[in-house]
Amino acid sequence: MKKTLFVCNFLILSLAIEAAELVGTGKNGMVVTADSLATAVGVEILKKGGNAVDAAIAVNFAMAVTYPEAGNIGGGGFMAIRFDDATETLDYREKAPMKATRDMYLDSDGFVDKRKSRYGILAAGVPGAVAGNYAAWEKYGTLKWNELIQPAIDFAKFGFTMDGHFAAILNGYQKLFEMDIMALSAFQPLDSVWRAGNVLVQPELAWTLEKIAENGRDGFYEGEVAKRIVRDSERLDGLFSLEDFSRYEAIWRKPISVTYENWQIYSMPPPSSGGICVIQLLNFAQLFPLEKWGFQSANHVHFTVESQRRVFADRSQHLGDSDFWNVPVSSLVNESYAKQLKQQFKYVATPSSEVLPNSMESLSDESEETTHFSIMDKWGNAVSNTTTINGWFGCGVVVADCGFFLNNEMDDFSAKPGVPNQFGLIGAEANAIEPEKRMLSSMSPTIATNGTETLVIGSPGGSTIITTVFQVLQNYIGFGMSLEEAVQSPRFHSQWLPDRIDIEEGFPKEIQWELQLRGHSLNSRKLGQANCIVLKADGTMIGIADRRRGGGFAKGF
Repeated sequence: MKKTLFVCNFLILSLAIEAAELVGTGKNGMVVTADSLATAVGVEILKKGGNAVDAAIAVNFAMAVTYPEAGNIGGGGFMAIRFDDATETLDYREKAPMKATRDMYLDSDGFVDKRKSRYGILAAGVPGAVAGNYAAWEKYGTLKWNELIQPAIDFAKFGFTMDGHFAAILNGYQKLFEMDIMALSAFQPLDSVWRAGNVLVQPELAWTLEKIAENGRDGFYEGEVAKRIVRDSERLDGLFSLEDFSRYEAIWRKPISVTYENWQIYSMPPPSSGGICVIQLLNFAQLFPLEKWGFQSANHVHFTVESQRRVFADRSQHLGDSDFWNVPVSSLVNESYAKQLKQQFKYVATPSSEVLPNSMESLSDESEETTHFSIMDKWGNAVSNTTTINGWFGCGVVVADCGFFLNNEMDDFSAKPGVPNQFGLIGAEANAIEPEKRMLSSMSPTIATNGTETLVIGSPGGSTIITTVFQVLQNYIGFGMSLEEAVQSPRFHSQWLPDRIDIEEGFPKEIQWELQLRGHSLNSRKLGQANCIVLKADGTMIGIADRRRGGGFAKGF
């Protein structure tokens, strides 16, 4: 159990959240996150009259303190927002520093030095989290900016009591922290190990959050905080400059959209691959007789895997930052393209070595340790937000005197064509490193509506984000499951390379045997953590927190 005291409007609020709360219901608001304290903060903001964006900002900053393994101000993410029946997306993905070079992770023999792209200051991109939250607040926020940051400040300044799950994570990553003296000093236990009941106080992070509360976006990208980040970068032989920070801006982008079974689906455009890939998979799904085959029948899984194989192959070749690369969006999401590829499918597995990314010229038309939360307010406005520092605790560097981890998102670029990153994803020229370019991501915050219901969905999990979001949508809309069934049912994942199907515990044994007979290789692992909300036609909101990764926290009122 996590619990703490924090100051809000000069009142002391005592928050005590029991172990994982997987289902929440309400009529006036709903918050579903991976962290008990963050969920409680979001609900309090909604109760005070704040809207979904106000609550999302407060949750984002709270998780920077209470969920530092993935919640952050040193990383970035994507936000899908639905307000007054209109949906748009906000890109606050990290960017490569201006001094970044195409071959910066290659050694003298031309091989990728994976440690450089994953650990230490050279693995970090310019963070976008603060700019993204501030941009959302400027457009949609109703409560005062500093009021939304105050719960996070108090968690950092006065501390919070950690649960056993968080203590185990901190203990498990001490070797990573030992790589950076600041990380070690901030997260080394006073005793031999962290234990449930220990209080974590983060005064340096409190100082940083106070600067952000006082000065908004400029509190991070200008002034003393930016100077300290650059100073630390220089200490560690990094590439950051003050200009990297002053030039950073979050970008509003038009969502990728498709109609699926009378639902309108809205998801993230590039530099996220998520929206395109999810919509491609939905296009394939509409070509199969799923009702006849049945949920997780051998045909359902096999032909979905054949679809995933081709979607991820195209991802490797064609997707990147659309500000730097001509991404053939309309070609990839065109239903006729899915019909064209479907002709390649057989009732036995196609070896991934025989599946090549397709040339778009023949068509007439044209990212693991992340966290996701979903929020809905009493007016039906919704936020689907996925944020990350990539690997757990990012690159392992804590900025001196600032108290937060920097991301290791530079590993999401293609350091060299054909060489996989830490999630096994392969890229090409479209996602090559360039100064100020945003690296490709799998984050897929998504909002769907059929006119009477609204669904808010997303997940962490690197490349498995795409298949998780797709399967929850398919389960709820295509197979007619309840949202709880759609989220909690066992999942499967395939991504072209490696050539295998990842399956979860509880997957039917007889289906596993048949898939192996068809030539598929199987691997066991957990997949994603979908934290979702549905607004029903009668105005009831149902929040479902995924049971995976220790469970999440859904709370409505």
